[in-house]
Parts: sequence; structure tokens; C-alpha cells
Amino acid sequence: MKIKKGFVLRDVCGEKVIVGESVETINFSQLISLNSTAAWLWCTAEEQGDFTVDSLVDALCKEYAVDQEKAHADVARIVEKWLEIGVVTA
Repeated sequence: MKIKKGFVLRDVCGEKVIVGESVETINFSQLISLNSTAAWLWCTAEEQGDFTVDSLVDALCKEYAVDQEKAHADVARIVEKWLEIGVVTA
């Protein structure tokens, strides 16, 4: 998977949000706010370029003391949501 071109993570009034920076990606009816872990995963996905749920789980487990099974469930849920709202491509 990859993050779609034109979507970036920004700090807006102390909140981490995904925003579209081009006319094609702007949707003023939806603001995508991320908690600190989801924002960390977004940054990791950006660094990896072509990422998978498993590659993000591996990175998350290396960075934080988290159970792999729990991490996989959480990451899969976040990535599924990103796919659903169209900020990443499969």
C-alpha cells in the first residue's frame, strides 16, 4: 500500500490531522484527526513508502512495548479506515 499523493500529516491547533494539499484531495466535509499512535503509524508508512499492515506492526512492536496480536488488530483497523476514506491505496 501507499499513501495517496497529496495527503499529508499536519499539526493543526495541537491536533494531528491528515489534510489534502491539492484540489483533487480537498474534502472540506471531512477532517481526519489522528491520535499520537496513529500519527506515528502514518509517519512510519510515509517513511516506508510501500507499506503493509505487517511492516507497520513490526515497526510498532520495535518502537513500543506492545503485544504483537493486539498491535496487528489495531494497525489493521487503522489501515482499513485509511483505505475506506481514500487516503491510501492498496
